[in-house]
Amino acid sequence: MKLTTLCYLQRDDEILMLYRNKKKEDANEGKWIGIGGRIEEGEAPDECMIREVREETALEVCSYEFLGVITFVSDRWEDEYMFLYRVVSFAGEMTRDCPEGTLKWIRKEEVMQLPLWEGDRYFLSDLISGKKDIRMKLIYEGEKLVKAVRFGTAGEEQP
Repeated sequence: MKLTTLCYLQRDDEILMLYRNKKKEDANEGKWIGIGGRIEEGEAPDECMIREVREETALEVCSYEFLGVITFVSDRWEDEYMFLYRVVSFAGEMTRDCPEGTLKWIRKEEVMQLPLWEGDRYFLSDLISGKKDIRMKLIYEGEKLVKAVRFGTAGEEQP
């Protein structure tokens, strides 16, 4: 089971998104995602998120919110627990040379029009609407989302 973090930096009505277009053999290639990565040995999820923001954007996290855990189950990739965060305050100047891809501030109302993972649309819509308790399980067959289950609410959703 892989442990990762994913973080979305917000300023005014924009969210910082990362277009994955630089790494070889990247499962996220051609998609827009947040900032994040694998939790290292001995590292807490919060420490990982802060480190990943620094490594990928050169920005320093000042204030953030933990939003929940997303469970990914896949027939192609290793299962994953992803700790989801929103950064509400940061300092510094953003790098122009992110090693993962292209960083861009996107207006909140335009985020869902980007090429995203199908499952990301579920938690991103919650994040954009200001929800603070986001827990779900996303089940994939290849790149196709076959089931999305939200926890903390009655029932489940399917694409």
